[in-house]
Amino acid sequence: MSTIPITKRGAEKLKAELHKLKTVDRPWVINAISEARAQGDLSENAEYDAAKDRQGFIEGRIQEVEGKLSAAQIIDPSSLDAGGRVVFGATVELEDESTGERVKYQIVGEDEADLKLGLINISSPIARALIGKEEGDTAEVQAPGGLKRYEVMGVSYV
Repeated sequence: MSTIPITKRGAEKLKAELHKLKTVDRPWVINAISEARAQGDLSENAEYDAAKDRQGFIEGRIQEVEGKLSAAQIIDPSSLDAGGRVVFGATVELEDESTGERVKYQIVGEDEADLKLGLINISSPIARALIGKEEGDTAEVQAPGGLKRYEVMGVSYV
């Protein structure tokens, strides 16, 4: 299995989710199953069926998160020294050359991406166009609305 790049913050979020799944969600669903069993006939017990479905989801998610963490290559952006180049974990300030609008993005792993928070997936078209660029460079991105050009205004590692 290949490694999956993830920031330190993203790994901490996955670890917290795994802890919650194992210490809160799993015991809760086990209790719900035992309560449903106590009600008698399981063949027509909707609570039992729902609890078993929920248990399947929780166990599947636990396996998924454990797999991601075991394959994770945790990268701490604050310890990077990429010489001002855009790399995984870097925070990039861009200016749209046509509108002058400025945006700031951090390039993160797939599980951490959230555009509303300015976190973009490493495999997204804009991130791929930015990798290796430096302050002052221009990145061309093929967007749904056509070709967009962004000037790299700053690169930081936070």
